[in-house]
Amino acid sequence: MIHIKSQLDMDTYRASAGDLSKRALRLAGSLAKPGTSTKQIDLAVEGFIRQNGAKPGFKGYGGFPGSICASINDEVVHGIPSPEVYLRDGDIISVDVGANKAGWAGDNAWTFYVGTVSDQVKGLCECARDCLKDAIEQAVPGNCLGDVGYAVQSKAEKNGYGVVRDYVGHGVGHSMHEDPNVPNYGKKGRGVLLQVGMMIAIEPMLTLGLAQTHVRRNGWTVVTDDGLPAAHYENTIGITKDGPVILTQDSFGPWCRMQGGKVGSEE
Repeated sequence: MIHIKSQLDMDTYRASAGDLSKRALRLAGSLAKPGTSTKQIDLAVEGFIRQNGAKPGFKGYGGFPGSICASINDEVVHGIPSPEVYLRDGDIISVDVGANKAGWAGDNAWTFYVGTVSDQVKGLCECARDCLKDAIEQAVPGNCLGDVGYAVQSKAEKNGYGVVRDYVGHGVGHSMHEDPNVPNYGKKGRGVLLQVGMMIAIEPMLTLGLAQTHVRRNGWTVVTDDGLPAAHYENTIGITKDGPVILTQDSFGPWCRMQGGKVGSEE
């Protein structure tokens, strides 16, 4: 069942869970440096969220042990933070984080460079980020989820990247996962009709090689079958009569640029 939200709901979400989730994500990005363990990032983000009167949305969700998902290189999503996993120069790390505040569940993700990464990996990340932008532009009343998915799929495949189909975006609200599912593939004019008041998380997941994935024996971490890198970007979007509004943003603006583990405003 799709839950339609009011404008007040969206404004409240953006000012609470959305704002804090983005600030937590920016904190994680600032810590993504060579020699830092993924557990150190996890603990810092958890402390930040709790200090701001909220709870980490991921911790304990379905039994997940971390406050962030920390997915490195060929890990697509759901990487478990570990004190034994240290970032190295040339890595990329996809951080997915959400803060639960004021009864709302925040959810956003970004892929950060660790030190200096290869041009090939940069190309993957930049395309995935641009796919997110294109998909958001399609999230307007009267369009369908197929238009959103097509925007991701068409750009990714045109540039030679794989589109992960096993994992998708989703509705967001008082719970982190609500209806409908939001695939990163589709056909124009097909699927659920987008309506004013819908809130959805759009999250392209692209691979440098094959799109096929599997789950590691820990039961959580999703990796590419061919061991090549993957990139993951996500924002929670509100659909209004005037078009899409990014609800996971803070005073720095809705877009981020990856640069040396830091996050800045996108030009």
